[in-house]
Amino acid sequence: MTIDLSRLVADAARELEGEDPATTMDRAVGLAVQLVRGAHEAGITVARRAGRIDTPAATEPLVVRVEALQQELQEGPCLDALRKREVVRSADIGADDRWPTWGPRVAAETPIRSMLCFRLFTDDDVVGGLNLYSYNHDAFDDEDVEDGMLLAAQVSVAIASAQEIAQLRVAVDGRTVIGQAQGILMERFGIDPTQAFAVLARVSQSRNVKVSRVAAELVENRRTPE
Repeated sequence: MTIDLSRLVADAARELEGEDPATTMDRAVGLAVQLVRGAHEAGITVARRAGRIDTPAATEPLVVRVEALQQELQEGPCLDALRKREVVRSADIGADDRWPTWGPRVAAETPIRSMLCFRLFTDDDVVGGLNLYSYNHDAFDDEDVEDGMLLAAQVSVAIASAQEIAQLRVAVDGRTVIGQAQGILMERFGIDPTQAFAVLARVSQSRNVKVSRVAAELVENRRTPE
């Protein structure tokens, strides 16, 4: 890896700071194509509930198709990177016996010929996967792996940070709207904060929705919850 590339990755990491998760991932796939020589396209996969994966960011719709096929067939390098190994590389996906169904289909239906996938993770958890695609066979060498690992480490931290900030914003917004709803109930019925929250909680339980949703409806339409 050259010093110039190290500086580029450091600059890229700064570009990813302070964004929401969706924007962070969109920027990350664009940076991956710029910084890893063999990559023509890139995507980020995220593990969802029940073992499903999603592709929230991709440079082209083709990437989403290729990754969705992995979900459908339950085989492919993105899944292996998420579940088994930190790095997965394939010089010829059509002839790679690790994915006997997925690989030949992708080679027959798309121009993708080789891939390089990285697990995105922090010390606490797996964040997702960064997947690089090439239209050429054997497009990724050891230097590309090294460069990609450096970028993947920065992207992992950026996405985890963005997700944490987003969760905190949701929590703060939820507490704020609950406080506003309590204030409305206190003024309307002459009750204290504890009693006002009990009203919201009772409606939440009877309707089987979150307290914050009940509170938001009250703040929005000013109608007493039932």
